[in-house]
Amino acid sequence: MLTTTRENAPDLNEDPTITHKPQIQFLFIKSIDLQNSPLLQFYQDSNFVDSFATGKTYLKNNNNTAALPDLIVIDIPLNFAELTSFQKWIAENFNPPIPIVYNEGVLTQNEIQKLYKLKLLDDVVNIDYNSTVLYYKAKFFKKRSTQLSIDSSKKDNPVKQFTSNKVSLAKRTLDIIVSLIAIIILLPVFLIIILLIKLETKGPGIYKSKRAGKGFKIFDFYKFRTMVVGADSKIEELYNLNIYGTTEGTPSFFKIANDPRITKVGTFLRNTSLDELPQLINVLKGDMSLVGNRPLPLYEAATLTTNEWAERFMAPAGITGLWQVKKRGQKEMSPAERVELDINYARNHNLARDFWIIAKTPSALFQKENV
Repeated sequence: MLTTTRENAPDLNEDPTITHKPQIQFLFIKSIDLQNSPLLQFYQDSNFVDSFATGKTYLKNNNNTAALPDLIVIDIPLNFAELTSFQKWIAENFNPPIPIVYNEGVLTQNEIQKLYKLKLLDDVVNIDYNSTVLYYKAKFFKKRSTQLSIDSSKKDNPVKQFTSNKVSLAKRTLDIIVSLIAIIILLPVFLIIILLIKLETKGPGIYKSKRAGKGFKIFDFYKFRTMVVGADSKIEELYNLNIYGTTEGTPSFFKIANDPRITKVGTFLRNTSLDELPQLINVLKGDMSLVGNRPLPLYEAATLTTNEWAERFMAPAGITGLWQVKKRGQKEMSPAERVELDINYARNHNLARDFWIIAKTPSALFQKENV
């Protein structure tokens, strides 16, 4: 029923938009022979140590210097006691703490879930999948660290609103209750839609792709399939039809008016927003919230990690949000305007505003344009 699409995010070594080595400092904690590591091909200016102990020594010796890393990448077998001690030491000695990510390739799913539950790191990344993803995640974390170091007493501090544990707990509780009830009630609708999709075209009823959500966390994103199978492979040949344009130095989104890849059933599903229903599964899993900023395909998210735009990833990913209730389906909306709405939500989201957006969502479900 599910199909996986590997996004066309190029490797850093092959990315024509990156002409110089990134101004991002990494500290890799690895226990393998580094001479043949593919990481050395690009991250030549980064530093490599073989244990948490040598990592602490390096950080002590380079504190308050330009060599202090923007991101610590751990690529050794998991030892919870050592990681807990290291994470606590980082939090006590660096303000804001240096972000920590773990290589997914050396972890089991149970270990990943436990790490997130105990909040021992910032993210889990498959560093062998694509070095571009790691680079853009590091850019986001660097931007986030800059925001976290703003004086918290300032009234216009954009970080204040999304650091409340009480708001986060209430929001998560609401997400679980609503998504679970909705999935149970809508199960017959799910089955009917999947049947209609499969009657029109061969292929799966549900489409799965990689998206970047809150904190640039990458997860499997679900939608009802609205396009022909293999639609992603046609992006390059259709890019000149992109309604958002491709102006250098601006956010990059990809959308086509009257997209020829969309099926007849897909057009109906998109115009009524029924294609979004499987995202209730993402909400129940905790990848997304009912209200937030849209999770983006990796090739779009990569253009929004600059200091000007990265703040939009500091809000939860959501099924509906400010963009949907204010500008969804309007051709005249610019990429910058869309991201500004995302940043507005990231700075000011709370339960009252979420309920307001939910109340406004029904009137925004039906698009006026096929975009």
